[in-house]
Amino acid sequence: MKRSNERILTTHVGSLPRPPDLLAMIQAKEQGAALDTDAFAARVKSAVAAVVKKQAESGIDIIADGEMGRFGFIPYVNERLAGLEPRPNIGGEGTWARSREHLAFPEYYAWAAQMPGAAGGAQRNRWVCTGPIAYKGQEALARDIDNLKAALAGVPHEEAFMPAVSPDQLAGWNRNEYYKTEEEFRVALADALREEYRAIVDAGLVLQIDDPQLASHYTTHPELDVAQCRNWASATVEVLNHALAGIPAERVRYHTCYGINMGPRVHDLELKHIVDVMLQVNAGAYSFEAGNPRHEHEWRVWEQVELPAGKALIPGVITHGSNFVEHPEAIAQRIARFAAAVGRENVIAGADCGFASFSTTCEVHPTVVWAKLAALGEGARLATRELWGRS
Repeated sequence: MKRSNERILTTHVGSLPRPPDLLAMIQAKEQGAALDTDAFAARVKSAVAAVVKKQAESGIDIIADGEMGRFGFIPYVNERLAGLEPRPNIGGEGTWARSREHLAFPEYYAWAAQMPGAAGGAQRNRWVCTGPIAYKGQEALARDIDNLKAALAGVPHEEAFMPAVSPDQLAGWNRNEYYKTEEEFRVALADALREEYRAIVDAGLVLQIDDPQLASHYTTHPELDVAQCRNWASATVEVLNHALAGIPAERVRYHTCYGINMGPRVHDLELKHIVDVMLQVNAGAYSFEAGNPRHEHEWRVWEQVELPAGKALIPGVITHGSNFVEHPEAIAQRIARFAAAVGRENVIAGADCGFASFSTTCEVHPTVVWAKLAALGEGARLATRELWGRS
């Protein structure tokens, strides 16, 4: 994983707004409509080329494919696993139903559910485990890797990464009807996902593990207290580390967050309650929310917590939770705080979360997303000037 002793590098979390015509194709596919697979593959490839170029033009150093061909950061992998089948999610509830937030602000969530493209709604299909889990997504993954590598040719960048879902995040999204215990189910998912993880790293890309549940489980499970959530989180990290076995930590970056919840967010688990568990993940860098009003103050946690040697932080210094475009000077100030706490060479400037984690939601307008990323690039340049005395 690239580090810099000369300037602040920039990145984001992975998902970026998809072009409208590609978005329509992805949504039609999810709804079971007939799809010209060759035309779809060609459109994904051209969209990846365009989004990679646009990231570089915006000042992003560590680039991804924007998850252009994926319906969502979790369910994309269901089609790559044997042993899973989709079923209509009749009567299913949304992500935030019965959460601490929903219980505290029912009027808000009833109102928000009526908004176009509201996040947290019930998924159309619920994938169910009905047989042994095994990885069968080699061709699809190779296509994603090839598209990204082709797009990177001739485009200035420091490095590229590819996100992949964590075992427990996927287990929470699906339902087990085959394995005797949920633990067996999670381990089976971990064993299968390891193949995807290794292929990404073997291709020369940085692997990003997407695992919002580590931070958001407390919000979505009001029956659990902080201690119980910490125990749960520790168990999920053990499963994830099992999946990462044999993969060098320096080729892995880990992302957790509080989900695409545009609500009040007063019940988010504080970073201080989970930071030590997060640092147990065998990764070289850790990505988390720090750019929104609920979590910006938590940079001070790193004045008390020692960052392990050789590790880096990727704090969010722009947020997916608002259409406000952060001022570059505010971004530079956020970066400087983390640099003072853990060392300038241990900070990569990032975003709170993805900007289009599912094809059905995009709370920040696409034009605003790119303005935010451009502000991130400019803020990093200002921070570099302050921290190293150079532009």
